[in-house]
Amino acid sequence: QVQLVESGGGLVQPGGSLRLSCAASGSIGSIYTMGWHRQAPGKQRELVATISSGDSTTYVDFVKGRFTISRDNAKNTVYLQMNSLKPEDTAVYYCNAFIRSFRDSVARTYWGQGTQVTVSS
Repeated sequence: QVQLVESGGGLVQPGGSLRLSCAASGSIGSIYTMGWHRQAPGKQRELVATISSGDSTTYVDFVKGRFTISRDNAKNTVYLQMNSLKPEDTAVYYCNAFIRSFRDSVARTYWGQGTQVTVSS
């Protein structure tokens, strides 16, 4: 089995920073694209950022210049550095990864359980 476990969420004041981490573990063969999504109360889950196995990154407009996605392939971990946080960034943040496990012949998407980020004074 493959598991993704997020950490690093919490309560922060507007303008503050948080760093989220997501570690993949289990019978991992290869990890391809990794990413972060978020879901605010009453809203649909939305994409935040992605990073390919070759470290190419994409960001949605509302986080460009404020958030940075990165990965450490040796640790099977993806990070999301969030700066200049705004109240509208409040949401549950989920990581996902496209992984081929040793048990599967094809890759599929795995999701973490989510971590709460609250931006409030």
